[in-house]
Amino acid sequence: MRFTVLGAGSIGVRHLRNARALGHTIAAVFDPDAARRAEIAMLAGDGALITGDESAALDAPADAVLVCSPTVRHLAQARAAVARGRHALIEKPLAHALDGTAELVTEAAAGRLTVLVACNLRFLPSLQLVKRLIDEGRIGTPLSARAHCGYYLPYWRPHTDYRHGYGARQATGGGIILDSIHELDYIRWLLGEPREVFCYAGKVSSLEIDTEDNADLLLKFDYGAVAGVHLDYLQRTYRRSCELIGEDGLIAWDYIAQTVRVYGKEDRRHDVFEESINTDRNHMFVEELRHFVECVERGKAPMCDVAGGRRVLEIAMAAKASAVSGRPVRLDR
Repeated sequence: MRFTVLGAGSIGVRHLRNARALGHTIAAVFDPDAARRAEIAMLAGDGALITGDESAALDAPADAVLVCSPTVRHLAQARAAVARGRHALIEKPLAHALDGTAELVTEAAAGRLTVLVACNLRFLPSLQLVKRLIDEGRIGTPLSARAHCGYYLPYWRPHTDYRHGYGARQATGGGIILDSIHELDYIRWLLGEPREVFCYAGKVSSLEIDTEDNADLLLKFDYGAVAGVHLDYLQRTYRRSCELIGEDGLIAWDYIAQTVRVYGKEDRRHDVFEESINTDRNHMFVEELRHFVECVERGKAPMCDVAGGRRVLEIAMAAKASAVSGRPVRLDR
């Protein structure tokens, strides 16, 4: 396949490297920063158009577009790609607001185009094991869940000034809720559609940002389960994990350690999965790109299509609205 990459930041470079490693061709790379364009020119391969002109990159002969720009640009670039008949992989989140996202769903369907919203944690072997264990009924009906993700924002991209990154500004789609939207995606993947959201969120630190740096969400499901999700830009060490309590046991997943512990009905007995699920972190991104290519070439349904990405964004925006109003927000069915 021939790919156009929009955005040559860290995730754009990762996808470009993975695409080439899988034997695909880079048709064009767009980035407004001249220094980034110079750095990526050698990585893109012979014949790739390296440009600061977004339209020129989109017009390059390609099969698919990888949208890796700041969040605020995702929707416009994805719609422009679809209008040109290109398939698209859009980095999370789908957009910084819901306006125009329903139109993208319609446009992609009308063009019979594959649009995958990045959900790379779904391709992590340890989390895939959690999903499989739940679906097999290992812990019975899930009753409660607690997801946690936190890391100090200035440490996220150590070679750049965090104050100039997209995550630091509302105008560019920043804030911990959208930045860590993966947690909302995988909770929905594991437990189904939440029906109500309540959230406390705000800026509590001295970080020089105008977005929320801390958020605690409660997601309520029709069958009675409640999931708590904690997100923050504050912790000086990276932590990401989830515990799921079921009628017949408990599953504890740790992203950092890449372990899954399963506690059954019997007290003090548990199974530990570790060696069989340990992988290089890039593995999930490679598998995500393989999945995208397979969906394009075989017409397979994407793991998280544009409608699914929009649904996750609805949950995130409901959380933001709840934090402002101080009230739960009911999600449309």
